[in-house]
Amino acid sequence: MDELDWDWFKSDGVWILVTVVVTAVLLWAMRHWIPRGITSFVIKITPKGQDWSRGARVIRRTVFWIGSIIILAVAVLLVLGFAGVDIGRITDELKDVGDAIVDWLRGSGIRVAIIIAVAVLLQQIVRSLIPHAVHGQVVKKEKKKRFIEEAEQRAETLSSFLVGVAVTVIWVVVIFMVLPEFRINIGPLLAGAGVMGLAIGFGAQGLIRDILSGLFIILEDQYAKGDWVQLGSVDGEVEYLGLRRTILRDFDGVHHTVPNGEIKIASNYSKDWACINMDISVGYGEDLDRVAEVINQVCEEMSAESQWKKSIIQVPRVLRVQNFGDS
Repeated sequence: MDELDWDWFKSDGVWILVTVVVTAVLLWAMRHWIPRGITSFVIKITPKGQDWSRGARVIRRTVFWIGSIIILAVAVLLVLGFAGVDIGRITDELKDVGDAIVDWLRGSGIRVAIIIAVAVLLQQIVRSLIPHAVHGQVVKKEKKKRFIEEAEQRAETLSSFLVGVAVTVIWVVVIFMVLPEFRINIGPLLAGAGVMGLAIGFGAQGLIRDILSGLFIILEDQYAKGDWVQLGSVDGEVEYLGLRRTILRDFDGVHHTVPNGEIKIASNYSKDWACINMDISVGYGEDLDRVAEVINQVCEEMSAESQWKKSIIQVPRVLRVQNFGDS
């Protein structure tokens, strides 16, 4: 019995052992070496200023799992064959499956690959162009240095929202284009998506209106944080500007939340510059010409001071007598 076992080991068992060792080595390489190579390749082809780490992670996981499944399947077939199990029927069925897969890859597979490649290309273009365009519209127009950081945050929020919407649209279209290649009828899916879209449209039309209004407010730079604005019957300093709402703080310290979709007229009192009209009361016995001369002189001196020189665009002047009040 021992001699029979030894003969079997020399003829078949050693090959089973070799198969197990080679499988373990390949799986170890799939776990350690292959991901490093993929990461290095992605880093080399990544444009400057962009982060493709998430895509590299997805590729690593995909390659690892597909490669591991193929390696284990081949190893199991080899071990069964060396163990004396008749795998001819299994291999014949696998051959038929392989032929069907090859036929599909030659036809539908090529179309699916092209669709996915174009989608990935469009996604990268969207991720590159939208942040650049939004940054130019939001941040570069901001003239107040103390609000540059706030403008960058708004630009990042707006860019993330627009990129997310664009990428979602791209991949939804891809899914509906790819499913027919797998012989899946998308008619019911389209009908269901249409009904769901109508339901969401009716149920969330207020929210959608607020978000769209917020997009145009930010893109057109109608007002920004720190501006004094009037939105309808409410006026105050803008404390927060988001996609859905604007928050104002008035002279009395009252906190007003205004949905962007409800804004019909936005009056900005501090856009680029502001004008202040002041009424100064003087006695009836004063010489008006002398009073105007003194006030104009004080305004000129104030405008020349270093503390106010950069803030005052035009020297204030006395315009006229407004009214005759109680003395």
